[in-house]
Amino acid sequence: MVKKRVIFTIPRDMLLEPILYTINQQYDVKVSVYGSEVTDNHGVMRLEVEGEEKQIEEGLAWSMARGIRVEPVN
Repeated sequence: MVKKRVIFTIPRDMLLEPILYTINQQYDVKVSVYGSEVTDNHGVMRLEVEGEEKQIEEGLAWSMARGIRVEPVN
């Protein structure tokens, strides 16, 4: 199992989408939110994701394909 911290910047039109649920269910990745902010234009979530490396990468790739900016936290 691997743990990674990332920042999701979510476009306004996707704020009501079940993004974290989908990552959890489709890619078997545990997702914990440790901070979030929502403005008029976008949402920002600080996440810790846990799972197999391949599953995490696939879940993050799915998110980016949906238009979410994903940035690693060092």
